[in-house]
Amino acid sequence: MAKLLFEIFNLIAIATVISIPFLNTKGRGILTLSMIAALTGISSVLALSVFVNGPAEFIYGGSWITGKIPIRIDYLSVWFMLIINFTFLTGAWYGFRYMKKYIAQTDNIALHVIAFLLVYTTLNDICMIQNGIVVLVVWEIMALSSFIVIIFEHYKKETLKAGINFLIQSHVCILFLTIAFMWVKIKTGSFDFAAITDFTTSQPVISGIGLFVFFFFGFAIKAGFVPFHTWLPLAHPAAPAHISGIMSGVIIKIGIYGILRVLMLIKTDMVTIGYFILFISVITGVYGVMLAIVQHNLKKLLAYHSIENIGIIGIGIGLGCLGLGYENQLLAVAGFGGALLHTLNHSLFKSLLFFGAGNVYLIKHNLTIEALGGLIKRIPHTAYLFLIGSLAICGLPPFNGFISEFFIYSGLFKGLSSDLFLFILAMLFSILGLVLIGGLALICFTKAFGIVFLGIPRENNKPQIQNSKFKIQNSELSTEANEHEDMVVEKARNVLPLYLIAAAIIFIGLFPFLLIQPLTKIIALYVPRMTPDVYSQIQDLLKNLTTIGWFSFGFVALSALIYFVRSYFVSRHKHSADATWGCGYTGETQKMQYTASSFIRTYRKLAELLLLIKKQKKDATGLYPGLIKRETHPGDWIETLLIDKPLIHFRKLLRRFRFLQNGNIQAYILYGFIFISLAVMLPVIIDKIAIIIKFLNHL
Repeated sequence: MAKLLFEIFNLIAIATVISIPFLNTKGRGILTLSMIAALTGISSVLALSVFVNGPAEFIYGGSWITGKIPIRIDYLSVWFMLIINFTFLTGAWYGFRYMKKYIAQTDNIALHVIAFLLVYTTLNDICMIQNGIVVLVVWEIMALSSFIVIIFEHYKKETLKAGINFLIQSHVCILFLTIAFMWVKIKTGSFDFAAITDFTTSQPVISGIGLFVFFFFGFAIKAGFVPFHTWLPLAHPAAPAHISGIMSGVIIKIGIYGILRVLMLIKTDMVTIGYFILFISVITGVYGVMLAIVQHNLKKLLAYHSIENIGIIGIGIGLGCLGLGYENQLLAVAGFGGALLHTLNHSLFKSLLFFGAGNVYLIKHNLTIEALGGLIKRIPHTAYLFLIGSLAICGLPPFNGFISEFFIYSGLFKGLSSDLFLFILAMLFSILGLVLIGGLALICFTKAFGIVFLGIPRENNKPQIQNSKFKIQNSELSTEANEHEDMVVEKARNVLPLYLIAAAIIFIGLFPFLLIQPLTKIIALYVPRMTPDVYSQIQDLLKNLTTIGWFSFGFVALSALIYFVRSYFVSRHKHSADATWGCGYTGETQKMQYTASSFIRTYRKLAELLLLIKKQKKDATGLYPGLIKRETHPGDWIETLLIDKPLIHFRKLLRRFRFLQNGNIQAYILYGFIFISLAVMLPVIIDKIAIIIKFLNHL
């Protein structure tokens, strides 16, 4: 059954990709959405059958290069497959409407939907295939397809730059994975994932840790751990909104899947690995949220929050490894359980936030936070959905982010009962990091939601009308056009996928106990002999979370009731509106609001020592001063030190050889003659040197 579904899934995907070029633009969109829905159904049936009937395994013959190709579908595989399915289905649904503004770009859309289908198919296949060389091939297809969907607007310089950056770093990722798989092949003679276990049990502990480091670096680049994150804040804003949501929701999560898969197979010093992951993850989470707060672009802000949440997931994984190393089952369960739950939760609220940002872009054609404001009046559905996503990503009840973070906190506080000084120090360091992440996330999304959706518009994007005769008429037409555009964006079928995601966020927040069975099955792969005491403690934890969720829901319901009762009584009385008193100031009211920069100025002044903040200012001069400006441009120290500066020095080195490219045909002929001469003479010279060495050794 599993083999049949696997083959049908891939055959339908291949057939759809082949048929796309023969359809018109509308047909391509309909076919893509229909096939994603069909493939999601097939993949989900396969996943649910594994949860019900147990893991499935079948083997293809392969070739003399690959060896046998095992397909193993276990509980970890289907957990990630279900996450991929839901995110791609809602993303394709949202993208079908979002891409209508690009309908004239026929060739671009054809290539885009082909790459979109390939990304979806390869992500699912990576979760099932367990042959190193085949996984590398599929990973390469996934990387190239992701590159294509990112650079959809390739005519923009910044988009192309971000795409090339992503492509290069994706291949650095593949390089690390290739080294790791080839090392296993050399030592064991097999590309089968099971050979990783044979390698670590037969080789010294240091070799096992070294192998994990190569795997971790490869997967960490895809996931976006610091310092391997530099591609992510560039690629997310450059891609269309539905791709940004999918990229943050599942594409970077395939790196998390790879780390969890390797940890299941490697049998080595888990304590060292746990401390290693925990340290990098805390740094990742704190650094990501610190940079997110100072961003001026809404999608770039969300991109840095993806790095932050990867750090939270990594903290859970690190705790799980320490639990295995110290044989603390409850710590391992809390760590791995929290990491798995947060992987699911982040895919939900982050895709919701990116889709909300996409709706903002559709009506404003601008994502600069400083230029936005008052959008709750124009797109109220999007505003409230964005608010739900913001509350969830901050880890507040009764939403899903609270559940997974509470899981991880439980593991951290459980670790404080140990009598090992280094372990307690690590737990305190992690608790401090997680608390700091949560507090800074609240500041960041208060800024993002408040500045973008509340208040009044901060910039008028309508064209300036010079002729006063047509000023009123054009203004009315522009207002009507804006209202029509808002209605299109807020149509039920356009926001329905967002409501579906929001419903999943609230459902998990209120009923987390429904996830206990699948989570327990996955955790059992890492903790195979879970004691009844640990199992009962997990149930008690989830019951407590459910109780907290219901109390939170009751509080929200009570607040809503008070609001509606107040609105009912207020509506019965006449009221009038007037301009807000400006203390004698007669300028534009919009200038009296907080800007995004002024809102976080205190934080920025405190964090300047750790962040790269470039300032530009123009002060008032003379008797009649002109425009006064204050601008801040946030940068990334790691990107500057590891990418920008090395590239600058490399370019300087290449400029020293610019004289070689002088346009003189005689010089080019000379270069060719020298090269051919060296190619002919070099083997002879090497042979003569070898003879001399032998003669000297003989003496």
